[in-house]
Amino acid sequence: MLAAHEKHVVIFCLLLAAATLAFYNPLIHNQFIDFDDQAYILKNTHIQNGLNWDTAKWSFTTFYYGNWHPLTWLSHALDRQLFGLNPVGHHYVSLLLHALNAILLFLLLQRATGFKWSSLAVSALFALHPINVESVAWAAERKNVLSTLFFLLALHAYDRYGRQGGKSLYLVVTACFGLGLMAKSQIVTLPFILLLWDYWPLERMKVWWSASDSETVPQRSFGYLVWEKLPLFVLAAADCAVTVVAQRAGNAIRTLSEVALPVRLENVLVSYVRYIGKAFWPSPLVPLYPRPESALPAWQVISAAVLLLLVSVLVLYQRERRYLLVGWFWFLGTLVPMIGIVTVGDQAMADRYAYVAYVGLFIALVWTLDEFASKHRVGRRWLVPAAACVVVVLGSLTYHQIGYWHDEETLWRYTLSVTERNYVAHNNLALALRKQGRSDEAVREFRAGMALHRYPPGQILALALYELQVKHPNETIEECNKALQASSDPIIKAAAMSELGQAHLQLRHYDQAAASFQAALRVSPEDGMALMGSGVLALRQGQYDFAVAQLAHAMKVDPSDLNVLLLAQALRHAGHAVEADSLSQQVQKIAADPAQAQVAAAEVLGFAGLKPL
Repeated sequence: MLAAHEKHVVIFCLLLAAATLAFYNPLIHNQFIDFDDQAYILKNTHIQNGLNWDTAKWSFTTFYYGNWHPLTWLSHALDRQLFGLNPVGHHYVSLLLHALNAILLFLLLQRATGFKWSSLAVSALFALHPINVESVAWAAERKNVLSTLFFLLALHAYDRYGRQGGKSLYLVVTACFGLGLMAKSQIVTLPFILLLWDYWPLERMKVWWSASDSETVPQRSFGYLVWEKLPLFVLAAADCAVTVVAQRAGNAIRTLSEVALPVRLENVLVSYVRYIGKAFWPSPLVPLYPRPESALPAWQVISAAVLLLLVSVLVLYQRERRYLLVGWFWFLGTLVPMIGIVTVGDQAMADRYAYVAYVGLFIALVWTLDEFASKHRVGRRWLVPAAACVVVVLGSLTYHQIGYWHDEETLWRYTLSVTERNYVAHNNLALALRKQGRSDEAVREFRAGMALHRYPPGQILALALYELQVKHPNETIEECNKALQASSDPIIKAAAMSELGQAHLQLRHYDQAAASFQAALRVSPEDGMALMGSGVLALRQGQYDFAVAQLAHAMKVDPSDLNVLLLAQALRHAGHAVEADSLSQQVQKIAADPAQAQVAAAEVLGFAGLKPL
């Protein structure tokens, strides 16, 4: 039979799991989001192969997408093998990991402190605070929940090591830390967290201002405790070096010329305060908060600096309330790698970065309230209903927040409704609309983003292609000329000349179109669009053999239904009807919509003044 204490622990674990699964239930209706999900899962050929030796080798040797996180890749490959491309399975594995993290956090705090109710409250806040929706509902962010799992397992092992000693437990701590780093480098601050854990709740750290209440854990000096963690610090330093190399390989790190140091430091101060604000008022929550393009208002920076300094001084003054110091510096410390000193990507801050950091805030808040309640003799009959109301409110907000992640269009329209000057949201909404065939709307969104941000040449060409697809040839020419002026990259130049040729073809400027296609093919002989345009112009001029050769080459480079149909037309003009009929039959098999493919081919021929045979 379980003792009463053990029964309570089991019941609390079950309640945590049930509440987490219930409030996150809308997740089962959500789709993948083309915000890294494509690169991580949908279009990643290594992940598409499932879990095998080649995928494992690739996972440990690649810096793909600016990261080194082999365990994350392996988890996605396993999901692909188990669930295919059904998003429900992928999402639900992340949800189960999140629920498990909440239970592990409860068990850790309960065993370390002996406070069941306070531990339950912290874990419930962690499980149901809506800021963590991003880490769970975004399939590509599996790395967050997976790395935190090993972070918490390492803390469990260290808590036992601190009380019992033993090399085997220390090896378990090191192994869990290493595995966590192989899921995501965000937990690189674990050695620092272990020093805080030595201060409280283990109370291993010998300090002059406070005597330890522990009778079983031997006291150690600060220097000893740092030296004890030297292998973990070495592991953390090695992972930092690998992460920098990986992110440089992915061109993810912003240089000082792109984001000046004063701008970074201002954003650091303000972001810390914004994270605190969202802990108490979690709205709005979006996948990307635009980074300020210029200096923030001085009053914001000064106010943030003063607030952070005052809280830090107060916490140090109240250092005998050990939980305050641990909670506050846990929050500050775990955010350091992501706070923006080293600037990665386009965001000023991100909800996913608070996943581990908020545990510190929750510890400080809950233990402070518990002490206040004890001091003022507030009974549990008042505290439990009040805490339950908070949990239900947060859970309801989480339930609602998950709805924004239902699909790409919903997510980015919501983001644009609650943020300003968010060019990334405009761009991603354009991509979502383009996939639905709503090219006119996509172009508007792309242009709205372009008005806010100086796009690199590759993205300018993407806009030019949109303009081309919606029959705006003059706008296409304008964008292609911008790309040509902005880049010396031969690949960019070839693509720009190719799109320029297609725009001139739509305008029936045949000489300019031919010159553009020739220029593209001189730089890139395998450019499919230029080969197709060159073949169509040759067909117009009656050069049937050359047209067949160019369009056959185009089909080899890009075996699209359009290129197959155009090659069939060239073969008919050249008198090869049997081969043409064979290709036309192939289109019936490969085209998602054969009738629409025929319309598209007729349209291209029409630009060249030809009619389908």
